[in-house]
Amino acid sequence: MDTRLIECLHCGRKNRVPAVADGIPRCGNCHQPLPWVTDARDDDFSDVAERARPLVLVDMWATWCGPCRQVSPALEQVARDLAGKVKLVKVDVDAAPSLAQRFSVQAVPTLMLMRDGQVISRRAGAAPASVLRSWVDQTLRGAAS
Repeated sequence: MDTRLIECLHCGRKNRVPAVADGIPRCGNCHQPLPWVTDARDDDFSDVAERARPLVLVDMWATWCGPCRQVSPALEQVARDLAGKVKLVKVDVDAAPSLAQRFSVQAVPTLMLMRDGQVISRRAGAAPASVLRSWVDQTLRGAAS
């Protein structure tokens, strides 16, 4: 499985964060939750996204898509802001055609929120970080009630 080097927002220590882990990744130094951003493909989506414990924000994108490149930093900001509560999983639809078909992706970017392997909210198109954060927050509040 892939790992990413993530800098802790609290102490600045760099941590290796795996694509798949039990629980929520925390800084090895200060033990604060780390932003969890990873990629998934057809062959590992089940492990990476569907079995994850926190809310999963899935970004179905393509390398040739301008709006996808625009929304990517906003999604990563949401993942940083909600470290410990959200896992961002990026899926390149050209590299994962079975997932694109399974989720009936008609346009990119298509964003989905998943809990326990089930899509609980979905939206198409790019949006600013504030709009995406509001969408995720609303879903988190709904899941808590």
